[in-house]
Amino acid sequence: MRHLASMPMLLLVAACGLQPMYVGGGDGAVAAGLSGVTVPPIAGEAGWMMRDALLERLGTGADAGAAYRLDVRLDDSLEGLGLLSDDTIGRERRTLRARYRLVDTQTGEVLVEATSGADAGIDVVSSEFATVAAERTALQNLTREVADRIVTTLALNLRNRQQ
Repeated sequence: MRHLASMPMLLLVAACGLQPMYVGGGDGAVAAGLSGVTVPPIAGEAGWMMRDALLERLGTGADAGAAYRLDVRLDDSLEGLGLLSDDTIGRERRTLRARYRLVDTQTGEVLVEATSGADAGIDVVSSEFATVAAERTALQNLTREVADRIVTTLALNLRNRQQ
């Protein structure tokens, strides 16, 4: 009896056109497209963190024969926000922005050109070591978050191109 009541909902969901992003799993078209993306080195500490995070998420192997190239330029900034009564900074904000382009290596055509970013708040404490460690942890977390957003945008674009 319960199953009959849920049938109309299943039909509505099927009719709305929603489709899984990674149809076919690792052998699907989107996964294959993402694994064909090469990421050239990106300048700076944030750059090598971002490149590692992207390569991990893309499942990219060797760069030879890649169908696409992902060019990334990062802006990493750290600014003081809150002033304490003794005129020292009590809080910082770290912002990481990525401007990226997905380029077809055969034609040179730019398939995706977009920007993604994230920011995090950091408490400045009396220990300089703890503050530096918090700034580095924030950069690592922001790098992972921005890499996730970039790969999601690429996956959506590749899926739409194949439909």
